[in-house]
Amino acid sequence: MDGATATDEALKKADWKVGVDIGGTFIDFCALEANSGRVASLKVLTTPEDPGAELMTGLTLLAEREGFDPTHMTRFVHGTTVGINTIIQRKGAPLALFTNAGFEDVIELARLRMPDMYSLFCARPDPLISRDMVFGIPARMRADGNESQAPDTAAVESAVAAAKANGAQGIIVSFLHSWRNAAQETSVKAAIARLAPDLFVFPSAEVWPVIREYERSSTAILNGYVHPRVSGYLTALEERLKHRGVPARPMLTKSNGGLMNAAEGKRACVNMLLSGTASGVIGASWLARQAGEDKVLTLDIGGTSADFALIINGEPQFGTGELIGEFPLHIPSVSVSSIGVGGGSIASVDAQGVLRVGPESAGSTPGPACYGRGGERATVTDAMVVCGWLGHGEMAYGQLSIETQLAHRAVGELAMRLGRPVEQTAQAILDIAVSEMFVEVEKLASRAGVDLRDFTLMPFGGGGPMLGAFLARELGIKRVMAPRRPGVVSALGGLVADLRGDFIRTIFSPLSGASLPGIREAFEALAQEGRDWLAAQGHDAAAQLTLSCDMRYFGQSYEIEVVLSPQWLADAAAIEQAFHRTHEQLYDFHDPDGAIELVNVRLSAIGAGPALSFPETEEIDVPTHPARRVPVYTGLTVETIDLHDRQTLVPGSAFHGPAVVVQEDTTFALPAGTQARVDRHLNLVLTFAE
Repeated sequence: MDGATATDEALKKADWKVGVDIGGTFIDFCALEANSGRVASLKVLTTPEDPGAELMTGLTLLAEREGFDPTHMTRFVHGTTVGINTIIQRKGAPLALFTNAGFEDVIELARLRMPDMYSLFCARPDPLISRDMVFGIPARMRADGNESQAPDTAAVESAVAAAKANGAQGIIVSFLHSWRNAAQETSVKAAIARLAPDLFVFPSAEVWPVIREYERSSTAILNGYVHPRVSGYLTALEERLKHRGVPARPMLTKSNGGLMNAAEGKRACVNMLLSGTASGVIGASWLARQAGEDKVLTLDIGGTSADFALIINGEPQFGTGELIGEFPLHIPSVSVSSIGVGGGSIASVDAQGVLRVGPESAGSTPGPACYGRGGERATVTDAMVVCGWLGHGEMAYGQLSIETQLAHRAVGELAMRLGRPVEQTAQAILDIAVSEMFVEVEKLASRAGVDLRDFTLMPFGGGGPMLGAFLARELGIKRVMAPRRPGVVSALGGLVADLRGDFIRTIFSPLSGASLPGIREAFEALAQEGRDWLAAQGHDAAAQLTLSCDMRYFGQSYEIEVVLSPQWLADAAAIEQAFHRTHEQLYDFHDPDGAIELVNVRLSAIGAGPALSFPETEEIDVPTHPARRVPVYTGLTVETIDLHDRQTLVPGSAFHGPAVVVQEDTTFALPAGTQARVDRHLNLVLTFAE
């Protein structure tokens, strides 16, 4: 077989798996050709005016640069910010809420908590549904699931007419105790479908059947609020992929770090609100396991925010109550803390002459001043350029060229107002950005009860490697590991993610031997629901089922989640001890004689994704030579330091800071007193001198 024929045969047998993540500034691509192990990556500027158009641009560029063929794509996983941006920008669908008469204030009362109880100027966010669009329906379901008053038919008809007259596109139905018996919500949904088939309807128990009416209602409202935009976006996405001849069924990353198909995404929109941040942590977890790192603090810096998460024993941490804009999300999600400091965060001087950074961002349009796209206000990225850490080559796979003089002009305006040299002003911007991240990370560590000195920092995203080493130095973290392609870790997360569905059932029950049959029955029902869900996603292999319970001592207001082993379902004492251990770990005490109440049972159904691997190379001792030397303001003075090209670094390459490492998707800034080495996975590992 000659060379040309062999190449043709390889193309015919190509098996491309593609992960895509859309952020506020860039859309990231990570493509793996599974037969050869070849990895291709790319960044493309987003198009906020036409979400999804940049996806087609990226596929075209991958085809031109990497020989990628969309018709040989067997896996396509997509994360998007369409849902969360809809909430943050408050551009969602006009909704009406149908609830029990007398409970019309449920979403305004919420939990009677202020976002900042110590601020005299703190204000709660306006609800996504205004008070005049909340309609009380005479109806009542008792806590035991028995109906005491059927929904008033005339009231439902009147409410539907009023909702339509006020411009509602959809209706959320949330009645008391529907977690126990959803019959009333179901009957009202059917009535609305007859009266107004043009309106979409989401019953709260259908979205997330959990106790506590505010949490259940607010989750359903978030789902309905983003539904038209998410559904329309996904429909257009499917059409675009079909037009390009992509045979793969599009999958979506979820807030819980798993995947679901696009058809479910159109209905269960709330499950993908944190898809981008979650998939970044999933990608980082996979990379950590490959490198043998069991304790990792992730730092994902994009254009608008910095996101932090903990990976313990190689696994991400999960929780509920993550904030979507100003609103809590009560479904399980990867635990991520965020702060409005990113590469595009705008620096400003306030009325008191104080320099501030963020949370306002320049985004992708116009972007930082140095992008040359019309931005005139100084950003964190511009400060990096002024200091000399950035600006030594093209950025974002050739999508951007740095205009150094524009960055100096933007930062110079702030310098004039502050009466300081431009380099010192730029350094102050970076110091403020790092200090704000420091505060947020310390909060995260305190909540989790961990010592960050035991962790490795993994920076990724376009801005993570720029500031990661500086943050690690302030936190006392002695080890930093930057992946080979840090700019596309979130896209990688989609490639390696599993199918994952979360299911819940509320059962108030004291923990005792007599309650075990009911607990087992609930888990068996959830297990069947989970298997059916996986089958609907197209997964026909074995399912992994993980169990947990929300439990508390009698008299407590809130419960904690306790992971269970299946064999404990026949041993109440084992469940009791697991609860005591978890309570001790979280609060440093437990009550061995306290009566325990079980509130919710939870189950996660997991369908393993493809077993992927990237090539590894043994480390060798080779001389490492910089590509050139560049002037950088390192905080006190301008120094001439080494600049390395990541493409030329091989496993075993070693050098020391201060230094700059440039690559296609980001720039890694190494402060003084650091030692760097490339490991066999092509991670750039940085350690600090004692």
